[in-house]
Parts: sequence; C-alpha cells; structure tokens
Amino acid sequence: MAIPKISTYPMPTEFPANRVSWQPDAKRAVLLIHDMQDYFVDFYDKSAAPIPELIGNTRRILDLAAKLGIPVVYTAQMPDQTLAERGLLQDMWGAGLVAQPARKGIVQELTPQPQDTVLPKWRYSAFQRSNLLESMRSQGRDQLIICGVYAHIGCMMTACDAFMNDIQAFFVGDALADFSAKEHQMALDYVAQRCGYTTSTTALIQQLQGGSLPASLDELRKIIASSLQIPASDLHEDDNLIDWGLDSIRVMSLQESWRRAGVELSFTQLAEQATLAAWWALLAKS
Repeated sequence: MAIPKISTYPMPTEFPANRVSWQPDAKRAVLLIHDMQDYFVDFYDKSAAPIPELIGNTRRILDLAAKLGIPVVYTAQMPDQTLAERGLLQDMWGAGLVAQPARKGIVQELTPQPQDTVLPKWRYSAFQRSNLLESMRSQGRDQLIICGVYAHIGCMMTACDAFMNDIQAFFVGDALADFSAKEHQMALDYVAQRCGYTTSTTALIQQLQGGSLPASLDELRKIIASSLQIPASDLHEDDNLIDWGLDSIRVMSLQESWRRAGVELSFTQLAEQATLAAWWALLAKS
C-alpha cells in the first residue's frame, strides 16, 4: 500500500502542445509548491534525476515569485491525522506521514518564508478541504503555477480542480516529479489537452518577466522545433511551419510572447509567411 521506492529517470525536456494559449501574469498568479516534504522526496535518490532538476527549477521560480510579488502557497500533509481524517487514503496508501512524523517538513532547499502560506493537505487536490480557492478569489488571482510531487496524482488533480473553478493552471513540466517517466509524461499530456497549460521553467520565467525574443535564427529554430516536438535539425529555413503541424494556438502563443517583449506582429503576417526565414526577418526588422 505504501509508496514504492522510485527509480531514477530523466527530467522531461520537451513538452506537449497545449490546446490553449494562456499567458502567465505575475499580477494574477499564485505559486503552489505541492507536497515537497521530506517524506515524499525520500522515496527518490535525491542525488539523481529528476530530483536535482525538480528542486533547482522550483527554486528558480520561487526566487522570481519573491521578486515579482507572486504569493506562494505550500501544501503539506499532516502527520497527526486520525483514521477518519485520512479516510480512503488509508486504504490506498497506508498510514503515510503518520508512520514517519519526523519527515513532515518541506525540503530544506525550498523552506517556506514567513510571508508564505502552508496549507494542510487532506486529499489529492490542494483545493479539497482548504481555503485555497477562497484565498485566491479574495486576492483577485485566477492563475495557479504548479510545481512539486507527484505529477500524475496531487499535482494533476489540483490542475483539474483549478480548471473546474475557472482558474488557469500552469503545469511546470520540469519542476515536477513522479513515480516514473511514463506517468510524468501522462500528466503533462493530460493537463495540456484537458485542463491547463504545460510549460517549462525557462519559458514560464521568460513569460512572467515580459516575454522574450530569440537571439538568433538557430534559437528560433529550437523554439519552433520544441513546440512541434521534433529535432531542431529536421527543420529547415524555408519549410512551411503549418505543414509541419504548427497550429493557430501555438502561433498565437508565440505572437503573444513576442508582443510582450515589444514586437507587434499580426497573426496574418505570421500565418502568410510561415517559414523560419520569414519569421526571423520579421523579428530582426522589428
């Protein structure tokens, strides 16, 4: 019943296409550090992938949140739950933290600060039996950035719950960890297609800081190839990006990112000249 020891696996570096083109906004967002307690991280080898990347990327986002004034919320399961409070979790996972109360703390690298909120965690979703929803609404915030463990359980369920309460969930694919690479990828795919926006730490940070422009044609190639989930070497300067599968949602997402960085390009411009060479010429001229 207990969580098994988790084998090392590489942190994902490519992410699924999203159905939506949401953009994170520091004035609308709350950062959620989900269940990053020693108890849950102890099931991994902390020195091996994906944990160093998980902690390092989450730390980067935390530091930016402090700089931009984004509220930070942690979830933490309580070690003193009664059987009635634990409910069906007891049947599915056993005693949990009740058996190891000394491991209840948040991992040292991500220690909450006095201004942060630590919510007792009772069920998979961080919204269940907590005031997270009410707190976000009282602050006028309708975006939730999600990092932590485990991607296909509490993190994914929280993203679903956010969606069902009209809160945009940003699922940071390389600031999550799971039982396996397969389950991690499943969570990324599900959120991208059903209830949120899957992104990387670097892309999220760039968007929160106001968007960014590629520094070279080669960097633009890598950005587009990553979006299409193909090797950058397969993408040639005069290839039609629409023929490669670059749909309108991804075009609009790029357009919005570049707009936030100060370059105004219309959707028509990008759609009618949908090659790397043409886009780089437009960006370089702007």
